[in-house]
Amino acid sequence: DELDNDITGGATPASFEPSIDYVVTKIPRFAFEKFPGASTTLTTAMKSVGEVMAIGRTFQESLQKALRGLETGLTGLDEIEIPGLRGSPNEDRNAIRAALGTPTPDRLRMVAQAIRMGTSLEEVHQMCRIDPWFLEQIDGIIQMEARIREHGLPQDAANLRHLKSMGFSDARLASLTRREAAEVSRLRERLDVHPVYKRIDTCAAEFASPTPYMYSTYETPFAGSVRSEAEVSDRKKVVILGGGPNRIGQGIEFDYCCCHAAFALRDAGYEAIMVNCNPETVSTDYDTSDRLYFEPLTAEDVLEILRAEKALGTLHGVIVQFGGQTPLKLAEALEKAGIPILGTSPDMIDLAEDRDRFQKLLMKLGLAQPRNGIAHSVEQARTIAGELGFPLVVRPSYVLGGRATQIIHDEGMLQSY
Repeated sequence: DELDNDITGGATPASFEPSIDYVVTKIPRFAFEKFPGASTTLTTAMKSVGEVMAIGRTFQESLQKALRGLETGLTGLDEIEIPGLRGSPNEDRNAIRAALGTPTPDRLRMVAQAIRMGTSLEEVHQMCRIDPWFLEQIDGIIQMEARIREHGLPQDAANLRHLKSMGFSDARLASLTRREAAEVSRLRERLDVHPVYKRIDTCAAEFASPTPYMYSTYETPFAGSVRSEAEVSDRKKVVILGGGPNRIGQGIEFDYCCCHAAFALRDAGYEAIMVNCNPETVSTDYDTSDRLYFEPLTAEDVLEILRAEKALGTLHGVIVQFGGQTPLKLAEALEKAGIPILGTSPDMIDLAEDRDRFQKLLMKLGLAQPRNGIAHSVEQARTIAGELGFPLVVRPSYVLGGRATQIIHDEGMLQSY
């Protein structure tokens, strides 16, 4: 009781028992694609390369935010194929038991898929030994997915807000209803369904907290109007997008850049606003920036933050260059939304990342480059491989750190790639 709680600005001592009105979900990020020969079975050995953290008012909201924050292409509890299914009840049951009984990075989605296929929660519990409470929460998401598929998107604000409060992203709702995510976004805009931002204060708002540590949630206005605790200022401000969960090729070096960008902006008189979802970083310390949004780095989540920040003060722009590939992929969507991108323009970023455009630029400037070719189909890849000869380095556009890069020694490896 002699130590102050910095989160509440000293309003409570460190001995004050926390009162939590939010749910935190952490999910590890794995990179088994970098190690083709490694076993994907999870054991007591450390195999993850990073992790994502998400915060919401409910477990369902927090879970689905964490899944899309992993940056593995997920939009929520996406469908997954359970290996070994053959259409025979007995064989399928054995395949489900094997999938759920083996701890792998995809087991959470395997559990959801088994529930979709009609496996009872009791059976799922016996197979994976996950606590029934968590299975019931996942089942609630699956049941809501079935309703969305059957009835489509609700056309009223209350029901759409309820879906969003369960953590459904625009992209996931679009997938379930066979629409485009932009259509869902326009529907939300028309119905004025937007998140509010709450403050991490460890005391459930019992005491005022000056700590600028925010997370989003969709609050129902059943007891008056909803209240955002972000307390957006009227200062000139710049938003920095972090790098998300650590992975091979995109790690702490980018966080170092984000932190120093925040320090430099503050020294220059700007309000530095950080957006990130990686709990292992310095950029997500509550005192690194003037305001921290602990949110997934997706276009939907970032645009909602910018919408809130633009309501007051002057948003001079967003910095995407310091967080690695993650924010670079958002540059085009932000520019289309009318958000100023500070530093390198999205077109110049694309020029450097699009191998076709970059190759043509080198040729135009007369600069030397290794013998290479650009393939847009398997047949083109075979033709270019025949011209260049093996071994080859094959790499897609728009990646950092060698992601999806392979050394190809023969046509069989090329076909597999």
